[in-house]
Amino acid sequence: MSAARIRSIIGGLLNFIIRACILLFIISMVKKVCLTAYDYGYRIYSEPPMAEGDGVDIVVDIPVGSSVLDTGKMLVEYGLIRDEKLFFMQERLSDFHGKLEPGMYTLNTSMTVEEMMAVMSPSISEDETGEDG
Repeated sequence: MSAARIRSIIGGLLNFIIRACILLFIISMVKKVCLTAYDYGYRIYSEPPMAEGDGVDIVVDIPVGSSVLDTGKMLVEYGLIRDEKLFFMQERLSDFHGKLEPGMYTLNTSMTVEEMMAVMSPSISEDETGEDG
């Protein structure tokens, strides 16, 4: 075999290895993004409360003009939820979208996010939320 032929074979092999590594990297990144998206989507509807049992009552004052994200940050600081961005998505996809009101509320660490949103949306009747009275 000539030196040029050997260089050509080695070059082709290196080219294949580099492309395979790039492809494996892309596949692993897509997998990571998909798993993260699935986890986040799953948590939107099934995030457990911060505490089991009786929990702890915490009085939260939501100021006038607070955005949903601001409210979520406040709830994280008080230890009522884990993730303000998840709270934002939960509010967006709930019956309470756009209905959270400023005010002082007593929330509990054993409450789900939906239960907290129900408390922070006092003007919504039970008929609108689909609950039986």
